[in-house]
Amino acid sequence: MRHIVFYDGECPLCSTVKIAVQKLDWFRRIHWIPVQIAEGSYKFHFLKNRDIYDKIQMLSSKGRLYEGFYTVRKILTALPLTFPFSLLFYLPYIDRLLSPLYMWISKNRYDWFGRKPL
Repeated sequence: MRHIVFYDGECPLCSTVKIAVQKLDWFRRIHWIPVQIAEGSYKFHFLKNRDIYDKIQMLSSKGRLYEGFYTVRKILTALPLTFPFSLLFYLPYIDRLLSPLYMWISKNRYDWFGRKPL
């Protein structure tokens, strides 16, 4: 079973990152679904009441939900080329630094990169 990542398909930054990650996903461990498609689908009812537009979401292959910084960390861990780098994301207290950075980028992404129709 693969991880499922729910990303903002209208965000140029998010779409560009998705394309880059797909190129590194040699074993096809990650399946990508735009939140605009997943939203409202009963199949993805577990996304209801979650901040799906401001925090990237992941349903891991083991059924665990991740969001925001923790999704990014899990994605980096799943890819062979980025795995060594991902270990830095597990340092003590690194989430206290990188989670706010992630949110700052997320909150400003439309101002910086615009918005594209899905």
